[in-house]
Amino acid sequence: MTARQMKLGAFLWATGHHIAAWRHPKAHVTAGIDIDHYIQLARTAEAAKFDMIFCEDAAGLREANTGIASQTSRSIGFEPISLLSALAAQTSRIGLVSTASTSYNEPYGLARTFLSLDHLSGGRAGWNLVTSASPIEAANFGSTGLKPHADRYERAREFAEAVTGLWQDKQASGHDGQSFSVRDPLDLPRSPQGAPVMVQAGASDVGRDLAARTADVVFTAAQTFEEAKAFYDDLKRRLAAYGREPDDIKIMPGVAPVVAETEAEAREKHEELQALIPDDVGVALLSSYLSISDLWRYPIDGPLPELPESEGMKSRQALVIEQSRRDGLSIRQLARHFAGARGHWRIVGTAAQVADELQARFEGGAADGFNVMPSYFPGELDAFATLVVPELQRRGLFRTEYEGRTLRDHLGLKRPV
Repeated sequence: MTARQMKLGAFLWATGHHIAAWRHPKAHVTAGIDIDHYIQLARTAEAAKFDMIFCEDAAGLREANTGIASQTSRSIGFEPISLLSALAAQTSRIGLVSTASTSYNEPYGLARTFLSLDHLSGGRAGWNLVTSASPIEAANFGSTGLKPHADRYERAREFAEAVTGLWQDKQASGHDGQSFSVRDPLDLPRSPQGAPVMVQAGASDVGRDLAARTADVVFTAAQTFEEAKAFYDDLKRRLAAYGREPDDIKIMPGVAPVVAETEAEAREKHEELQALIPDDVGVALLSSYLSISDLWRYPIDGPLPELPESEGMKSRQALVIEQSRRDGLSIRQLARHFAGARGHWRIVGTAAQVADELQARFEGGAADGFNVMPSYFPGELDAFATLVVPELQRRGLFRTEYEGRTLRDHLGLKRPV
């Protein structure tokens, strides 16, 4: 058995990560508001010994055109911290990670909420810090518009500093900064794991610096091994500037597997999902990640036009543009590919083939683990748990039992001093 084992997160998302998941005949269409559905998914992931389940969030509809948004698998869902609080009572070991925005929250309230979840779960909570990149979200909070990328990240840096200070109970100093002032300590004792786990997913230059300064776990998107390796090496190098060691942070790229007993069956499953994508939905999703509202005015079978740099999701925009140029994809082809996993790595094959690909990136120094993004629920999570996980365990690449009780125990992270 190898000394180093990969980490696995189960990225939960209502009906599934494929944009047309809700249209799949075996999908649970009302999954977003069915607590029993989420309990089943959490227990499946826990039985397979996943490190964590992860729920993302956005305070607004995903696409600007609500007619398009209503056709996606992402339109209905619980507020994630409330959901994870319920799941804490239905599980005993698996980590519970939720997104919360630094743009539309305040440090004291958010620190108190996550520390409460941490105590409720016995030390299994994690916060995925995001700056929020959608003008729709900004409008829902009375903002005059989406703030510039650099301003959002400067606020996030100070926000994280204030939150970690509260978690460490710095009663004497408090926090008095440019954006926030916090006077009192929290009305809760210190976390069972020292502090909730800090997660981040920003991949821009300023996002990587924030991760190197504050994060315990980083989620990222990379299509190729070379992209994943370059990101991994760059982020690990940045840690030294903040007095940190390479193993102080776990890098877990997203992966969207479609797995079956045979390769032919897996490819048939994948094509069945791809056939469910209407072109207008695919292009609308692509437009939202490229921060362009009029992509439809370009020929759908022509190339992606030259685009100005986004003030929204800079790294994801760059990833999409790079893929379109590298693979020579038309707008239609790019939209259909992107709709399957929103720019994340996709693997279609048998359990052995999927495990081969994961092992190559893990042992090649391009990942510490993976955030698994099943195409539709519960089917593809079940398939990964029953087919791929045992194959990884057979190879000594993944645990057969939990080593501890907290999320930091699972991830092999130091307890903060």
